[in-house]
Amino acid sequence: MNRRSGQRNVPERPSAAEQVGLTTVFASDTRSRARQVERLWRWPTMLVLLSTVPSFYVQLLQPTAPLVTVLSYVLASLTMAAALLHVGWRSGDLEAHIRANFFDVLLCIGLLVAAALPTSASSTPSLWMRLVVGFFTMARMFWAAHYLVTRGGTLYRLIAALLVLLLCGLGFWWLEPTTPTYADALWLAFTTAATVGYGDMVPTTPASKIFAVFVVFLGVGAITLVAAAIASAWIATEERQIEREILDDLHRQLAALRSEMQALRNALPAPPQRLDEP
Repeated sequence: MNRRSGQRNVPERPSAAEQVGLTTVFASDTRSRARQVERLWRWPTMLVLLSTVPSFYVQLLQPTAPLVTVLSYVLASLTMAAALLHVGWRSGDLEAHIRANFFDVLLCIGLLVAAALPTSASSTPSLWMRLVVGFFTMARMFWAAHYLVTRGGTLYRLIAALLVLLLCGLGFWWLEPTTPTYADALWLAFTTAATVGYGDMVPTTPASKIFAVFVVFLGVGAITLVAAAIASAWIATEERQIEREILDDLHRQLAALRSEMQALRNALPAPPQRLDEP
């Protein structure tokens, strides 16, 4: 109780999460526990969303969808919903958090719809619906991995680019009949991702053509990450050298300032002695 105003001091509620792009960005006074929970959910969310990629192509190639493909969509939707509710509960304002992350809510619904639809091989509307959900899923994975593009994250970016290239090679090896070996599939993935297009190998089936569209988007991102990693490695070295020189100069100036202040104190006359003092 405040004695002056006579009113009870009510603690302020933490502000809700704000939405920037497709991923959650917390306000400065959001509870730290909510931030930790959001970081814990990053990789599980990435993995379950990634599992829907092979499910999309199994639905496209087979007239009868295996149960595992349906479960992958359902699992991805439930995992995203659990992460959304958990982080929102920890943030202190669940309703505001859900409103701020409306894209995730739509993606959860879209994944459930994709799981309930007929196979893409037997229904063209189902194929288009899963394509839309696939693009949204890819965008969500990109934004979930945006924290890798930071200063000092060169190694992570190189590993991510190499992993994308290897996975794209596996995809072509599975979907494209003109790539009997993994080396051929990896070459096709590289030329497609780099948008080179030599023409010695091209996608020939509808499934591999659709996959090539995703590979182009992934490849542009991966090549951009590699180029940014190489450039940042050179720039970061020069920046650190400049920062070190600035800090050294600042330390020298502070030391000189302390010396001058101490000299001024020593030059001051002693205070006069009072008459009543012994």
